[in-house]
Amino acid sequence: MDKRSLLFIACLSAAFFGVQAWFGSSRGEEKKAYEQTVQEGRTAREKELEAEVAFRTATAEQLPLVTMFSDPKGQTSAGMGVAVGDHYLTLAWAENLPAKLYIAVEGGFESITLACVAEHLADPVIYSRKAAKTAEIPSIPQDRPTDIQLLSLSGETRIVLGEQRGKEFSLPFHFMAEPAIALIQSKGGFLPVGIYDPRAKRVKAFADFQKLSALMQQAQTTPLSPSTNDEKFYVLENEYQQLVFSSRGGALAEINLPLQLSKDSKSIVKEIDIDRDILAQSPQNAHFPLHPYYTLQGGLNKEGALGGYYPLLRRAILNSDGSEKSGVPPEYYGLNIVGEDPEIASLNYKVTRFEQNLIQFEAASGQRRIVKTFSIPEEKNGPYCFLLDLQIDGDSRGLWLTSGVPDVELVGGSYSPLLRYQVARGNVSDVETIDLPSKGPTHITTLRPNWISNCNGFLGLIVDPLSELGQGYKAVQISGTTLPTRLSLIDSGHQLYPAANYSAYATYLPLKSGINLPFRIFAGPFDDGLLKELDALYEDPLKNYNPDYAAAQSIQGWFSFISEPFAKFLFLLMQLFYAVSRSWAVSIILLTIALRAMMYPLNAWSIRSSTKMQEIAPKVKAVQERYKKDPRKAQMEVMSLYKQSGVNPFTGCLPMLLQMPFLIGMFYLLKSSFPLRGAPFIPGWIDDLAAPDILFTWGQPIWFIGNELHLLPILMGVSMYLQQRLTSKIPKDPSQITDTQKQQKMMGNMMSVLFTVMFYNFPSGLNIYFMFSTLLGVLQQWWMTRKNKLLSVVKS
Repeated sequence: MDKRSLLFIACLSAAFFGVQAWFGSSRGEEKKAYEQTVQEGRTAREKELEAEVAFRTATAEQLPLVTMFSDPKGQTSAGMGVAVGDHYLTLAWAENLPAKLYIAVEGGFESITLACVAEHLADPVIYSRKAAKTAEIPSIPQDRPTDIQLLSLSGETRIVLGEQRGKEFSLPFHFMAEPAIALIQSKGGFLPVGIYDPRAKRVKAFADFQKLSALMQQAQTTPLSPSTNDEKFYVLENEYQQLVFSSRGGALAEINLPLQLSKDSKSIVKEIDIDRDILAQSPQNAHFPLHPYYTLQGGLNKEGALGGYYPLLRRAILNSDGSEKSGVPPEYYGLNIVGEDPEIASLNYKVTRFEQNLIQFEAASGQRRIVKTFSIPEEKNGPYCFLLDLQIDGDSRGLWLTSGVPDVELVGGSYSPLLRYQVARGNVSDVETIDLPSKGPTHITTLRPNWISNCNGFLGLIVDPLSELGQGYKAVQISGTTLPTRLSLIDSGHQLYPAANYSAYATYLPLKSGINLPFRIFAGPFDDGLLKELDALYEDPLKNYNPDYAAAQSIQGWFSFISEPFAKFLFLLMQLFYAVSRSWAVSIILLTIALRAMMYPLNAWSIRSSTKMQEIAPKVKAVQERYKKDPRKAQMEVMSLYKQSGVNPFTGCLPMLLQMPFLIGMFYLLKSSFPLRGAPFIPGWIDDLAAPDILFTWGQPIWFIGNELHLLPILMGVSMYLQQRLTSKIPKDPSQITDTQKQQKMMGNMMSVLFTVMFYNFPSGLNIYFMFSTLLGVLQQWWMTRKNKLLSVVKS
C-alpha cells in the first residue's frame, strides 16, 4: 500500500470519527435538553400537585379542635380533642387517663368525664358532658372519591390529606406513620368518620370499636366531595370577560361577564334584580368562578369573587354546603367537541401552554389528536370577543363544535331564546332564524353557515368560523331539569321559576380534520351599537367582507315584518333623546311626547269625529225608537242622519289603524332593547326598565300575580279608564243613554281591565310609554273640549 492510500485511509478515518463525535455530542445535547424538559415538566406537575393537595388539606382552624385541661382554671393543657356534639374524641396518650378534664366555655370552664376507656395507647377515647346524647356521624361514601383529613394528636398537631376511592385508601403526597383521627367534610362542617391505622394503611370505622358504638352512631350522610378532584378549572380574564376553562373537554365551563358597577367599567352589562336576589338568597351560587380555579399569576385560588358578574352560560347549582345539587355535563360546555362516541366530550385535556392571554389544551383519543388554543388578542379585537384555533389530527368524521347553552333571560316577562345563522346565497348574505327544536334535534345538511348565534333574548354567543367548515348545522333542545337555570334558585321553596319550564338550546357546527380551524367567538350582550362596532372593526372592503353580527339580533313577533322598520326609526329617536337627557326613562317619555305631537292631527280628527257622534247620539236614539220594529229601515235612516250631519262613524278607527305600526314597533322596541336592561328610573321601585316594576314583595305567590306588586300597569289601567270617561259624554239620566253609548261604556271598562291584566308582567319601560301616551291623550281631549267651548261662547 502506497503513502497516498495510507493518507486517504487516515483522513477518511479521522472524518468518520469526527462525524461520530459531532453527532454524539449533538445527541448528548439533545438528550440533555430532553431530560431537562422532562424534569421541568415533572417539577411543574409536582408543584401543581403540591398546590392542589395544600388546597384540599384542611387547616386547624377549620377542624372542630378543642383544648382539654387538667385543672378547672385551664392552666395545664392535657391534650387536644375533636368536638362531636357533647362528646370530645381523642387518642389515648397514657395508660391511665384522668377521669375528669376541663374545657373552656363561655364564662369559665366546664368539666367533662371519661365515657369510653382505651385498652391500648393511641386507641380512641371519648370524654363527654353530663347527659350527653349519642352523636350522629357520617360514613365514608363508597360511590365517589372522598377527601379524608387525618389528624395526628401525638406531639404537635398535624393534618395530612388522604383519599378514599371505593375500598382503596391512599395518601397522595405525604406519609403518616402514627394513628390519627379521620374526618370528612359534611354539611355541618368536618366530622370524624374513623381512626387511621398506619399498619393496615386504612381507615377503621367507629363500628369496628365496640366501646365507641354506644356514643358514636354512624349514618349515611352526604359528604362534601370537591368537584375539583378529577376536573380542574383555568381562568383567562380581561375587562369584558372571565373565561373559565375545564380540563374536561378543554372547553368553557363558564363565561362570566363583569357587571357595570362603576363609571370606570368598560362592560355594558348592568346588574338586575335577579343578580341581587341570588346573591342574597343563595350566595354559594354567586361565586365567579363557581369552583376553585387556576390563574397564571396566582396559581390555585380556593374561591371565586362573590358577585360582580353575569353568568352567560348555564352553570352547576350548588347546595348550601357547597356540594353540587346539579352539574353540567361536559357535552354542554361551550366550544367543546362532541360526536357519536359520548366519551369524546369528557376527554381529559392537559394544559400545554398557559400565558397572559392564551391557554392551550391537548388530548388524544385513539388515533385522533386534538389541540385547542384559546386567545384574547391585544390588537384588532373587539369587546367580548376571543379566538379559538382548533387542530384535529386524525379522523374527524362525526365531530361537532358546541356553542354552549346560554342561561335564561326573561324578556318582557317571558323566555324568548333566539337561534340564527348567516348563509351566503350568491353574492348576498342572508340571516335566517332557526325554529326552536322540540321533540328531536334540528339537523340541516344543505347549507354551510358563515356563522351561527345562540341568544337568550338579551345576551348570547356568535360562533364565527374564519375558514370553511363542513356542510350543515345542528340545534338541540335540552330539558330544563337536566340543565337548571339560575332562576330556579330564586325563592326556590315556592317554585317561582320551575326548572322544567325553561328548556335549554345548543347549536353545533361540523368540523374537518388535518387543517387548522380558526374561530372568532363573540360572547356578550346583543346590543345594536356594540354589534355594529364589531362589524366596522372586522370589515374588510378589499375582500368585500362584513361579518354582519348586528343581524344576529332582531325584532321578534308575529308582526315583525311591519314593526321592524318603525322600531328602528323609533329607537333612533330614543337614542337622540338619551343623548340629551342621559336617562332612558326620560327618553321614553320624550319619545312618547314626540309621537303624540306627530299624531296630533290624526288624533284631533278622531276626537272631533267622536264629539260629533256624541252630539247626534240623541237623534240617533230617536230614529232607532221610531223604527224599532224595522231594524233595516232604522239602519238606513241612521246612515242618512250621519250623512246629513257630515259624520262618518268609521273615521274614528282610521287614526288608530295609522298608529298601529308605530304602536307595535314601540311594543317590540321597549320589550327587547338591551340598553333598557338594568336601566333604573326610580330606585327602589323601577330598577329595570326591561323588567316589571316592583313596589313590594311578599312570601306566598298568588296565581298570575306572583309575589310582587307591579304598580305601573295598574296606573296605566286607571289612566285608560279616565280617558274613556272623559271621551264618552254619557248622559247622567240612564233613560237618555243609547245602546251604542252603553256598548262604548262597557267596552271602555273592559279594555281598561284587559290592558291592566295583559300588561301586568310587561317591562316597566313599556308601561311608562303606554301610561304617558294615554295621559297625553287625556290632555289633548281636555284641550280640544275647552277650545270648542270657548269657540261656542264666542259664536254665541
